[in-house]
Amino acid sequence: MARMLSAWTLCAAVFAPAPGRAADEPLWEVGLGVGALGYDNYRGANSSHVYPVPVPYLLYNGTFLKTDRDGVHARLFNQDWVELKLSFNATTPVGNDRTRSGMPELRPTVEGGISLDFHLWQSDDARAKWDLRMPVRSAFAIEAPPEAIGWTFSPGFALDLLDHVGYDAWKLGFFSGPLFANRRYNSYFYSVQVQYATPSRPEYQASGGYAGTEFLTALSKRFPRYWVGAFMRYDSLSGAAFEDSPLVQRDHYWTAGFGIAWPLRTSSQRIDVPD
Repeated sequence: MARMLSAWTLCAAVFAPAPGRAADEPLWEVGLGVGALGYDNYRGANSSHVYPVPVPYLLYNGTFLKTDRDGVHARLFNQDWVELKLSFNATTPVGNDRTRSGMPELRPTVEGGISLDFHLWQSDDARAKWDLRMPVRSAFAIEAPPEAIGWTFSPGFALDLLDHVGYDAWKLGFFSGPLFANRRYNSYFYSVQVQYATPSRPEYQASGGYAGTEFLTALSKRFPRYWVGAFMRYDSLSGAAFEDSPLVQRDHYWTAGFGIAWPLRTSSQRIDVPD
């Protein structure tokens, strides 16, 4: 499935400020920009697309709730070493290519859940940080009514690097880890029901379990009047539970994007934000 870089995801993954930033920041900021996104239609597809995308974003540095580069999160534990956050994802609708010809089109999906994040290490100058992130999300196909299609679990290690400590630092981020999903989720994308089977596309029932390994890198910076950012993701599907599905035409998946965004409104209230 194509991991959609929606307006919110683009904000969270590319354009928001870096950790280890200066303490004095605006309470909130909203902005708008443009970018481009390229991706395989779904994980394992042999067809790709490139689209222009809008880039609205929202930053909020509340005492309890925050929206920043890591998404929407709330510090429910009063500890520096662990944090519980809200976690979201989405996929695009998939028009049928030759591989899926005659099958129902894949509806867009949304995923929501929580992520338990452990802050494993941070350098003394706050220019490097290493975290373990453990998001669990329930997934729904967007239709009337919405259809629950299972759950995902994608633990991984994140390394964030800054060229200096501050609100306008260049930030380079890396994330890698395995993906897991239950049988219902994998079946939505990779099963072939008997009525859709053909000589070249035999009946297939996907199972749950290991769903590949993700490698992600992102680069971003805030200049005085705008943000710039880019990201690239590569997934290896070798050994995935659905690897033998006739819908899997490649043993890898990729997506990449870049963009630029401009602040439209910024709060005049400034607050101290801890690293």
